[in-house]
Amino acid sequence: MNTDTSVSNVVLITADSLRADAIGPYNDDQQTPVLDEIAARGTTFEHAFATGNWTPFSFPSLLASRPVFADTGEIGVGAVPTLAQTLADADIATGGFNAANGFLTEHWGYDAGFDTFDSFVASVGSSIYSRYLATHPTIEAWLQLAGAPFRRLRSGFTSGSHDRPFFDASRLFDVERAAQSFITETESPFFVWIHYMDTHTPYVPAPRYIREVSNGLVGTHRMLFAHTRTGLGREVGNRTLRDLRTLYQAAVRQIDASIGRVRETIDTTNHANKTAFIIAGDHGEEFQEHGHLAHYPKLYDELIQVPLLIELPDSFSTQQPRRVREQVGLDDIPPTIASLFDVGPSSSWTGSSLLPAITGDRHSTSDPVVSVAVRGETVTTQPIPRRIEDGELLVSVRDQTWTYIKHVDSEQIELYYRPADPTQQTDLSVDPTARQRRVIDRFATIAAEHVVKLRQATTDTDGTTEDNNHNDTAATNNAVEARLSALGYK
Repeated sequence: MNTDTSVSNVVLITADSLRADAIGPYNDDQQTPVLDEIAARGTTFEHAFATGNWTPFSFPSLLASRPVFADTGEIGVGAVPTLAQTLADADIATGGFNAANGFLTEHWGYDAGFDTFDSFVASVGSSIYSRYLATHPTIEAWLQLAGAPFRRLRSGFTSGSHDRPFFDASRLFDVERAAQSFITETESPFFVWIHYMDTHTPYVPAPRYIREVSNGLVGTHRMLFAHTRTGLGREVGNRTLRDLRTLYQAAVRQIDASIGRVRETIDTTNHANKTAFIIAGDHGEEFQEHGHLAHYPKLYDELIQVPLLIELPDSFSTQQPRRVREQVGLDDIPPTIASLFDVGPSSSWTGSSLLPAITGDRHSTSDPVVSVAVRGETVTTQPIPRRIEDGELLVSVRDQTWTYIKHVDSEQIELYYRPADPTQQTDLSVDPTARQRRVIDRFATIAAEHVVKLRQATTDTDGTTEDNNHNDTAATNNAVEARLSALGYK
């Protein structure tokens, strides 16, 4: 172990669809006391970017430091050395707990290297009722919110708590309890990965958090109305949009509280002085900034800019509260965790350790971050692509200030200067200045090189994997497909 740093354990917490401005360290208007404390003690990366617009496109970088499609032309990490495998080879105990995201299961290779792994996909149940809820997530929201007044009334009579939801629609408590058990029962050194789904549609937080983020002004009836309109495909007006944002922020607050309980477990098991915490979103969420809700195939900041917080234990004497302005990608997370354990990174990993930035040295790389999306005939075309050939490839290149986007097949490009245009509404590529032309030329080269690598991988593997076409949708088991349907994927 690395005796200079005294980091024996790492807890990596990822939250699905968590955009950067949804938490206090990036937005003073938000209520996230636990994450605020982590940021106040650790390092906040102001320009952290996902390498894709949804989970299957971002997680190869997050848990394997590899671009999606780069090795097989398909999603998943079955053909690459993962972070968990690298740590397990170094005799570090590993536990992974995913709140039933169907794209983060054994089917896609994400269990590799974990001594204990649970994706909670089976928790949807086998009954007709459970299967119906799994494929009709808005019904979950209606039941959750409609049951809130009755739970509050019962709590008043029984002196019980109404903090918890009517049922664990997001599997938050399943994941939380599993992670707590792993931490309690495992000796150092250990690595724990926890993935929350609360901020993924549909947003179904416990009502107490709705009241908390709205100062008690937003009631259950408005939340039901918002879910009903969106569930039926009705036009979303300003009031409904505000209510959806409130639900989303309440879900963020619910995750924040759960992270606090995990930290308490670290404290009570006497691991606090040797445990690092890393918090990240896997991608963001759109609230009609570019015409839609959720996270359709686009590469604007509401989907690509994510929070990244790293807190080292007090025993790491060189840590000071910092905010890092240089751009970083999610593929920097695996080599950072490996370096905290004093374990060498895999030679195939594309990211770089962020430890120099955390300890006050300049970040060793300032390469722009590349992200990708795959779009069908329209933005909302389903199914969600599993392969690079499933639609038109979109590639973005970002640094601290500029965003370049290329639609590869149509050769359309976009350029945005984010300091003056934070929501990317003004495309500067139409009549660029000399400076803007230089940015376009530089980023176009980076994008083109990335596309060549991805398409070369597809050519080399001919669309198959070493695992007998492991990622073939037809081979996906029923439980995984049910969860993907519950998330709105087909």
